[in-house]
Amino acid sequence: MPSCFSRRWPIRQLFAASSLVVLVACAEKPTAAVATPLPTLPTAQPALPVLPVTPMPNSAPDTALDFTPTISFADWQAGFRVDALKAGIRADLFDRAFAGVTPDMSVVKADRSQPEFTRPVWEYLDGAISPVRVRKGQALLAQYADVLQGIEQRYGVDRQALVAVWGMESSFGQFQGTQYVIRSLATLAYEGRRRAFAQDQLLAALQILQHGDIQPEQMLGSWGGAMGQTQFIPTTYNTHAVDFDGDGRRDIWNTPADALASTAHYLQSNGWQTGQPWGFEVQLAQGFDYALADAATRKSVAEWQQLGLKLPNGAPLPVGSMQQQAALVLPAGYRGPAFLVLDNFRAILKYNNSTSYALAISLLADRFKGGGYIQGEWPRGDLPLSRTERMELQSLLSARQYDAGTPDGIIGANTRKAIRSYQQSLGWPADGYPTHELLDKLRQP
Repeated sequence: MPSCFSRRWPIRQLFAASSLVVLVACAEKPTAAVATPLPTLPTAQPALPVLPVTPMPNSAPDTALDFTPTISFADWQAGFRVDALKAGIRADLFDRAFAGVTPDMSVVKADRSQPEFTRPVWEYLDGAISPVRVRKGQALLAQYADVLQGIEQRYGVDRQALVAVWGMESSFGQFQGTQYVIRSLATLAYEGRRRAFAQDQLLAALQILQHGDIQPEQMLGSWGGAMGQTQFIPTTYNTHAVDFDGDGRRDIWNTPADALASTAHYLQSNGWQTGQPWGFEVQLAQGFDYALADAATRKSVAEWQQLGLKLPNGAPLPVGSMQQQAALVLPAGYRGPAFLVLDNFRAILKYNNSTSYALAISLLADRFKGGGYIQGEWPRGDLPLSRTERMELQSLLSARQYDAGTPDGIIGANTRKAIRSYQQSLGWPADGYPTHELLDKLRQP
C-alpha cells in the first residue's frame, strides 16, 4: 500500500517498527516499464456533463474539530482551488469533486492516533497467512492464470507475490475503504499537520479524476487516501498505475488485471529481481554476533555462510543465491526465527515499510506454492512493549548516554543502535530488540 502516511506507512522499519499502515512509496524512481502515461493537463477542455448532485460518502456536517484552524475550510478551499486551476485542473472538475465536502473528523483522529499496543509479529503472521486467505489466493491464481502470466512476462514479478499483496491490502478487493478520497485528503491538507504532502496527494487525485479513470463519486479509499484493490496513494497511482486490459482506463478499483499489473510495475521499479527468492529462513551458529542483524549490514549470501549461517535443516545456503546481497532479520530478537532477506524483500518494503508486512507477503506467496512454513519457534510468551513503555525505554537509554533519539515510541535505527550498545555493556546478545527484561534493567538505579 504505497504511501507516505504511516499506516504500518509501508509499507505501509526495514526495520524501524511502526504500527501504522503505510501505503505507497514516498519517492518513486524512473522505470523502463511501459506504463500508460498521465497526459499533460490541457488548459481547457469541454465541460463535464451536468450530473445529479449526489451527497459524497461521509459528508456529514462539520463537527467540533480538535485543532484550531487559522482560516475557515471555505477559505482554505478557495485558496487551494486557485492553486489547482493554475496546475491545470478544470474549474468544473474541481467544483464537482468538492461539492458538499466538509472536514471529516474521523480522518483527523485516525491520522493522530498512535495505538498503545501492537500485535506481536507471530500473531500478525497467523492472521496474514490464514488458511482461508491461502485457499482464496490459490483459487484466484488459477482463475487469473492467463492475466498473471501476461503480467509476469511484462514486469518480471512473480504472480504469487502479486496475489499476496492483493490479499493483504484489500482481502482480494473485498475491502478497499469507504471514505471519499477527496474529502479525506482535503481534511488532512486543511488540518495542516502534513499539509504539503496532503496537498500533493489531493492535486494528484484531481488529476486522476480529470484523466477520466474514475468518477468522483466512485473514488473511495482509506482515511489516508489509499485507493483500489492494492491500495495506491494518488501520486503513486499517477506514476505507476497501468491500463493492462486496454480499455482506456487505469481502473485499480474494479479491474483486478489493472490493479495487479500496477502493483507489478511498482515493485519492478523498486528493484524486484525476476526469478530471485525474497530470502529464506536460516539457522545461526553458536556464538553468532547478533549485532550483525541490522538493515544497514548487507553481505553476500556466501559471506553470511562463512559466518556459520545454514538452512534450518542444517543444509548449506542455496548455491544460486551466493552472490546476492542480503541482510539478516530477527523479527522477534535472538529468541525467535532468523531470516536472510534479499532484494525482493526490500522491494516489498518500498510498498509498505514494515518488516512484519514484508515477511507476511513473502511467506504468503510461498504458502500458495506449498511452502512458507517457519521452522524456528517464536517466543510466544514474550509480549511486545506498549507505546508508553517504548517511550520510557528510549528516555532511559538516553539518560544513560545511549542516544535513542526523540522518545516517540518508534523503534527506529537510532533506538536499535542504542539498545545494542546497552546490551553489549551488559554482556547480553546485542540484537537491538526491545524487551520487558531490558526495560526492567534500565529502571534499576
